[in-house]
Amino acid sequence: MIGEERNNLYPIFLKMDQLNVLIVGGGNVALEKLTFLLKSSPNAKVKMVAPFFREETIAFANKYAIEMINDIYQEKYLENKHIVIATTDNVSVNISVYKNCKEKNILVNVADNPPYCDFYMGGIVTKGNVKIAISTNGKSPTTAKRLRQFFEEVIPDNIDDLVQNLNKYRKTLKGDFEHKVETLNEFTKSLVEKIK
Repeated sequence: MIGEERNNLYPIFLKMDQLNVLIVGGGNVALEKLTFLLKSSPNAKVKMVAPFFREETIAFANKYAIEMINDIYQEKYLENKHIVIATTDNVSVNISVYKNCKEKNILVNVADNPPYCDFYMGGIVTKGNVKIAISTNGKSPTTAKRLRQFFEEVIPDNIDDLVQNLNKYRKTLKGDFEHKVETLNEFTKSLVEKIK
């Protein structure tokens, strides 16, 4: 429909073990973001800075050897960072983080403040090599959560076997890229038909 609002975000899958992430804050929201990030990317390179860390945050961060810096946020902590997540309950600190990141071309997410986000951390479903990201354009994290739960239920646990077998089959195919794509599309067409 004309004028209908739509999600114009472009989903990408980042190699978090090759990027430096800073989480500003040490409270409940920091723990939530850290947990979300490490659940999906256990080898992510993350540092945290906050004047105070909750015990649960410390315990979880220690399991993954996350460096925690006991200090107030300072611009110097952005050095060599690619992604920053601001989670403090101090609006002026979060906005300072945002402005500093924009000046340095660092991707930034200010938790629960969509106008101050370059990206959103959506719902993620992981089954082996299959990963699905869900976004509601920052409008309803609860909907993303429910969709994640739905897909976790309906996607079979053995989907990774199919992916592995198709990868082996793909390696045996001869011909150019276009021929391989056509062959694999024909071979997997029945998967979509079964879902309908």
